[in-house]
Amino acid sequence: MAEAVTLNKLEDMKEALRTMGCVAVAFSAGVDSTFVLKVAVDTLGSENVLAITGKSSSLPREEFEEAVRTTGALGVEHVVLETQELSNPGYVRNAPDRCYHCKSTLYEHARRYLRERGASHTVLTGTNADDLGDWRPGIKAAEEHAVRAPLDEAGFTKEEIRLLSREWGLPTFDKPASPCLASRIAYGEEISAEKLHMIEEAERFLRQWGLREFRVRHHGQVARIEVAPEKIAELAKPEVRECIDAHLRKLGYAYVALDLRGFRSGSLNEVHACGKPPPRS
Repeated sequence: MAEAVTLNKLEDMKEALRTMGCVAVAFSAGVDSTFVLKVAVDTLGSENVLAITGKSSSLPREEFEEAVRTTGALGVEHVVLETQELSNPGYVRNAPDRCYHCKSTLYEHARRYLRERGASHTVLTGTNADDLGDWRPGIKAAEEHAVRAPLDEAGFTKEEIRLLSREWGLPTFDKPASPCLASRIAYGEEISAEKLHMIEEAERFLRQWGLREFRVRHHGQVARIEVAPEKIAELAKPEVRECIDAHLRKLGYAYVALDLRGFRSGSLNEVHACGKPPPRS
């Protein structure tokens, strides 16, 4: 059972939602946004909740399909907006503030949709208390667009969100983080639909080896594969290595590398185009 402090946070979150009345959840089908959507539905009723998903080249097809299934299971109206981030020069430029431009685009589309609908829904994001310790320029975008973060406001940590998600039987309770495909492209290298497609197809191919937490990092002609350390030896077997190398080169990569440090979330934040870690804010 969840500890009392976690349940207190849940009550705080529900009380905050009640003051909003109607909400629109920026929904990616990840652990956090699924939790927010579930609590919102339980608190306000599905008729007062919208799930808004931005559909673009940076969203893997499997993630979009999961978003459709989840909203259907929760009985929530699912609004799909073609966000077209690739028309935003700040996003395409892919500086360390890329996420700011991506989230700004999403929130602008969401606000425009709600205005045209004549709806007064408060837009919510799945940012939690742990996210504040990482480089997340998207948080600034949320603040500028008056987007609320009920998980952070209630003090929910990722561990607590996973704990309650498991108790409630949410399929995302142990789901690995799945940031957008653009997060795989090295800072300073422009983003394109072609590159995003290469990354998506490369990662889809790698899943056949039972990988859960991994990334294909895009560095120009190089695909740098990050997997859990215990999986490195398996992928380095000659027959596996040759198969992966051949397939990824067929997708357009000239070189395929296996990162010996293994998978680590946000590894492209370790250095950026200037050779220094991005600033914290």
